[in-house]
Amino acid sequence: MGKLIAQFMKFGVVGVIAFAIDFGVMVLLHETLGMDPVVAAAISFCVSTVFNYLASMRFVFKHRDDMSRSREFVIFVVLSVVGLIINEICMVVGQFAFIGMGFDYAHGPYYMGVKVFATVVVMFWNFFSRKKWLDASE
Repeated sequence: MGKLIAQFMKFGVVGVIAFAIDFGVMVLLHETLGMDPVVAAAISFCVSTVFNYLASMRFVFKHRDDMSRSREFVIFVVLSVVGLIINEICMVVGQFAFIGMGFDYAHGPYYMGVKVFATVVVMFWNFFSRKKWLDASE
């Protein structure tokens, strides 16, 4: 159990950096370029996924000897696409919820709060799915 907790902590450090990239790119795209928050969140998620793959497979998860790096990357991307879908569902539901309550979703802190919530949900998906399908450690 101690190894799992230590691994989850490493995952958390990588995740915090990936979140900073994801959140920063999303805010930059929305606030500077005027991009829709849901679209900006999708793009920023993809940018942070590249960092996340490189850092996770180097510092968090142990490469499986029975899997090629290309297969590992494909599985990582497929799991990340599921995470992206979860992220986008959270962003769209949050958008409709705040708009339905009369808030200006795109011009307040609302989309940022929804993004934090979406990140937490996706974090658990990412850790446990990668642990199951990519990690060689016991």
